[in-house]
Amino acid sequence: MKKSILILLLLLVVGNSYSQLSFIDSATSLGVGVSYGDSTYGGGVSFCDFDGDGWDDITYSSTDGEEVYFYKNNSGTFTLIDLGINDVYRTKQVIWIDYDSDGDKDFFATSISGFNKFYQNDGSMNFTDITATCGLFTDNKYTYGASFGDIDNDGDLDVFICNRDDVTFNQYNYLYRNDSGTYVDVTVSAGINLGNQVSFTSAFFDYNNDGYQDIYVANDKVANINRLYENDGDGTFTDVSTISGAGIAIDAMSTTIGDYNNDGWFDIYVTNTTAGNYLLKNNGDDTFTNVAPTIGVAFESIAWGSVFLDADNDANLDLYVSGIFDGSDPTRLPSAFYENQGDDTYLIPSGIGFANDIGTSFSNAIGDFNNDGLPDIIVMNDTDNNYLWENTTSNTNNWIKINLEGVTSNKDGIGSKIEVLAGGKIQYRYTLSGEGYISQNSNSEFVGVGAATNIDEIKVTWLSGTVDIFENIATNQIITITEGQSLSVDEFSGVELSVYPNPVKNKLQIRLNNNFNIETKTIELFSLLGDRVLLKTFTNANTEIDVNNLSSGIYLLKCSIGDLLITKKVIVK
Repeated sequence: MKKSILILLLLLVVGNSYSQLSFIDSATSLGVGVSYGDSTYGGGVSFCDFDGDGWDDITYSSTDGEEVYFYKNNSGTFTLIDLGINDVYRTKQVIWIDYDSDGDKDFFATSISGFNKFYQNDGSMNFTDITATCGLFTDNKYTYGASFGDIDNDGDLDVFICNRDDVTFNQYNYLYRNDSGTYVDVTVSAGINLGNQVSFTSAFFDYNNDGYQDIYVANDKVANINRLYENDGDGTFTDVSTISGAGIAIDAMSTTIGDYNNDGWFDIYVTNTTAGNYLLKNNGDDTFTNVAPTIGVAFESIAWGSVFLDADNDANLDLYVSGIFDGSDPTRLPSAFYENQGDDTYLIPSGIGFANDIGTSFSNAIGDFNNDGLPDIIVMNDTDNNYLWENTTSNTNNWIKINLEGVTSNKDGIGSKIEVLAGGKIQYRYTLSGEGYISQNSNSEFVGVGAATNIDEIKVTWLSGTVDIFENIATNQIITITEGQSLSVDEFSGVELSVYPNPVKNKLQIRLNNNFNIETKTIELFSLLGDRVLLKTFTNANTEIDVNNLSSGIYLLKCSIGDLLITKKVIVK
């Protein structure tokens, strides 16, 4: 009897947890239910606010003979608009970035049947085709994905272009450095593989928390391993694919980055065929381990796009995967929404609105079209109308949406690490541009904080090394953080202290941008109880400390330079 009651209670708890999640397809009612059309490996989608009015817009790629679709968000409703961009090639990635750092979004579209096209925004949503003059290649190399990042931390956006050439088998991927608005081909000098990788997409992220953006590339066909390029900080990259364990040999489609277990080290989700998707857990020691089968996100069907999101704002990252279902094998999944159970394992809940999610689906992205704090999902289909999965989840969980504006770093804040402390839990986000499967998420970072009614701290670490810290922030709002906004010039006297990797397991690197001719500096590390656990003096601008013998937890680092005191929070794993 007691056992039966316990089972019933467990079912009720699970049922209540699932019932909070709810999605409806609002694409048709909102006027964005078009489709890509018959395709080769699908089309791409962007959920980015392209006109800077604070509402996430939608951009769809298109097939041969059709122009790109631009849907302007008018306070929660959409209008198809003409931006004068008459690109009728078969487009793949459609992506908005501020490549010239003038405060507005420029537009880049890749193609497999014509040319990649680049359009510069004059600030008034008037666009000039700069394809022939910006420095990028102008012939057809069968490009799928393009991702933007800042490889040299100089404040402008560089680009990695993925070419999937199964026609001539004679193309490779390209890395371009942005030099004051002109792109320079650094593929060879940077050490990028020059073989035909049949690549779909890539992502810039900092896998080892050293302050430099690395590159991960998804390569189709098992003969080509995925590539992880470690940024050496001097304009070159080292291929660490094999030694890191990230160089998996699968039919890889996506590069989805997130910190699913909130340990401060960013993980990689890679979609695959029926052999199963991979979730490459970042071990924090320059290696990765596939945990997809053990935590329940292997999918084992024909998967394409994927995206991490906290759908119910409970402070746990969920996962959505798009796929292809032809009905020939009823055991295959057409798509999947994986709910994080709170212990970093996942289950597929039933009855939350995805029953008709059975289209031939490729790219997906998240945004918040009605600014209600709940992330919505846009899905690019072939012959079926696209889905706009409106998040109608009802609960009392709280949230924060964070927009970044770089000053010394790139204007979009791409490559920044965001830490949010609320309710005794730290969560991590990383800003990307060009991710998943040829997709682009909202420029806003969504962070659910559960029952917490106040956020204790938001910390942003920019690629420039600047760290902004804000305390005591109200929930359920959209905030914009401008680089350097929290820093006092008088207090810091122009000194910036960088500590990395953070979180740290072994060696903590300490870097000062100015030593002011003061020879001796002191580093102290304190526990949260106030006990000093480490003391070190040094004379150079850079040093390191060994934390191998320290217990896991949060510590306070104090750096004394004469009468100047700088403090940083350090997490030891």
